[in-house]
Amino acid sequence: MHFSRLSLAGLALSQAAAVTLWASAYNSGVFSLTLEQVEGGYTLTGEPIPGGSTACGIYVSWLTKDQYDNVVYCVDEAWGLANGTITSFKPTSNGSLALFDTERTLASPVATVVYNGGAALVAAHYDTSSVTTWKILPSGGLKAMQVFQYQLEAPGTIPSRQDKPHEHEVILDPSGSFIVLPDLGADLLRIFAINKTTRMLAESSTYAVIPGTGPRHGTFLKTETGTTYLFIIAELANAIASYSVKYTGTGLELTQVFLSGAYRINVAIPAGAGAAEAILSYLLTSLRHVASFQIPNFDSRNSTTIPSDALIIWTIDPATGKLKTDGSFRDFVVHVDIAGSPTSVIWDE
Repeated sequence: MHFSRLSLAGLALSQAAAVTLWASAYNSGVFSLTLEQVEGGYTLTGEPIPGGSTACGIYVSWLTKDQYDNVVYCVDEAWGLANGTITSFKPTSNGSLALFDTERTLASPVATVVYNGGAALVAAHYDTSSVTTWKILPSGGLKAMQVFQYQLEAPGTIPSRQDKPHEHEVILDPSGSFIVLPDLGADLLRIFAINKTTRMLAESSTYAVIPGTGPRHGTFLKTETGTTYLFIIAELANAIASYSVKYTGTGLELTQVFLSGAYRINVAIPAGAGAAEAILSYLLTSLRHVASFQIPNFDSRNSTTIPSDALIIWTIDPATGKLKTDGSFRDFVVHVDIAGSPTSVIWDE
């Protein structure tokens, strides 16, 4: 599942402050949510955008906000179909989304990111082992540019999941010059250089992770001293790794500085767990399919607890890039029910 980050502290600036979020879910489409501060707490309300579950397809897997052009891009993973789609929306004055462009692409797009100062967008395609790039038009719509497709000479360490390359996310580095792509099937981090004149990507290098790791998602951190780290969460090994990043004349050099199970340091991973997401400012990681916690019911009238998957909080040593676990979340602030299986939540920022 994909999250973007924004501090609730920003809501404290005004009692009347309201923040818009957009959420997607398999089989239910895209929802517009409004988070407001009220006396004594917060409220979160929401409704489907116009077009409901059909506006962006059935298997909506990822939402990306283009901060340059105020456009939201939505991808339909389109399992079982020959093509996926990338749909462009304009936010409206009431926080909803208005569709204005849809482009067919290779099947199974699962993540996108805007790069080159809002000039282009790149997508990772999981089941078609591909990467596509798109020119962002003045309207905010898209025009296809490049396709990179990959193959394996033989299945990986875990053949049931590593039968072929599985491109899982596209991550823009802090300098805006490189894209890093975790390939779950090939156990690689693929690194692309950005040509800022043509908007094109060029394959720069690859970094091989431990066989059977299955890198899934990641995020960069540039510290106040200028040091850059890359954090990668691995689904198949249920691990979190950090890498120091060195910029050279030809690309990025990665050096692993930390590795731990994603469920906390020296803590056994629950059976069936699936490491999923990593976001900052603290490093927050999520594990699916564990249900290892019991949380209070969101309905105050119901005392029955709810099984919950895991969110892990890590603090980052800015001098070394190493991590340590850092306590737990406090009480839930607010919740809203969304039909289907949620896949992505982003803020309007």
